[in-house]
Amino acid sequence: MTLTQSKAAAQRNPPVDHLMDAPLADLLTEYSVDVSTLETDPGFTGGAYVRADGTLLFVRPAGQPEAEWEMIARSMLGRVLRVPLPELPSLYELTEL
Repeated sequence: MTLTQSKAAAQRNPPVDHLMDAPLADLLTEYSVDVSTLETDPGFTGGAYVRADGTLLFVRPAGQPEAEWEMIARSMLGRVLRVPLPELPSLYELTEL
């Protein structure tokens, strides 16, 4: 993803506690993130895409537990906004393409 194209990245950097504590639905609305739920291969835990117009699309695997989605979505949003969040558990890894 090209982070510099994101409108969200151009906004002020929110404090870490805002990204960690605010309700996820509120954060997704605040940063204009669309979420698409798709059937995916096992092991895929989510994806983020910055569209040409700068809006964000997050992909959530169908059937993903809510707690896992909360953690992954917050982590992806933090990466797009360039806000250093706590490390994900070792089972997970964010990769930028």
